Amino acid sequence: MPELPEVETVRRGLIPVMEGKVIEQADINRPDLRWPFPPDMAARLTGQRVERLRRRSKYLLADLGSGESLLVHLGMSGRMLISGVSLGDFHYDHPAPAKHDHVVLHMSDGGRVTFNDPRRFGAMDLLPTAGAEAHKLLAGLGPEPLGNAFDEDYLVARLKGRNTPIKSALLDQRIVSGLGNIYVCEVLHRVGISPKRKAGRISAPRVRAMVPVIRQVLEEAIAAGGSSLRDYRQADGELGYFQHTFRVYDQEGRPCRTDGCCGSITRIVQSGRSSFYCAQCQR
Repeated sequence: MPELPEVETVRRGLIPVMEGKVIEQADINRPDLRWPFPPDMAARLTGQRVERLRRRSKYLLADLGSGESLLVHLGMSGRMLISGVSLGDFHYDHPAPAKHDHVVLHMSDGGRVTFNDPRRFGAMDLLPTAGAEAHKLLAGLGPEPLGNAFDEDYLVARLKGRNTPIKSALLDQRIVSGLGNIYVCEVLHRVGISPKRKAGRISAPRVRAMVPVIRQVLEEAIAAGGSSLRDYRQADGELGYFQHTFRVYDQEGRPCRTDGCCGSITRIVQSGRSSFYCAQCQR
């Protein structure tokens, strides 16, 4: 499932195609994705100007001139693909309609944004822009890891006394939003903390050290266009490239890349998810 860097990369790719543009026509080609679409979705989108395109955790939000926002979650295989526009030196022609093109937004300048989702685990909803944070999918989310509300003091306070493994704690979207399995594994390797260690037993200095590393890993991943493992593509259809710099994720059996470490990467399962780490240098 796309994590924060992938969703942020898609958002940035969509901005020149959507922000400040009018949705001339919205084609809704099925009644639902993971959940049913909101009533009259096509009519509520058609004719609306996209005032702002933003991200909250792993969700995209397009604020419309009507006072509503279109919420988009990519799910396991969802893609927001652009066509009919020129970006830099490249022109993206409209492709032939595809089987899983479930929502198509025709923009007033000839551009097109297509939501394609073979597995249909994605989701869309329309909600009032004012008070959007109260939506059921957003209300319980913790602070953004790249925002000012997420700092060393905050993380120390939230992890204090927790008996869950640090891997599970960092995946808890109520503590910090947007982090997923890939980037938590990478962060924990860089700071030398085992994913099995109880969150409440990590010293405050070590917890504080995680905050800048979390930001660094996310910023590096965004700069690389995210990580393409299976279905993920950027808005222009290109792959992300951060997977080529993975230190531990999906590296089972390979030598640890920490300087001076002679260990190798191990895979374990925690709460049904794979954790990759070096048992020698992550304690």
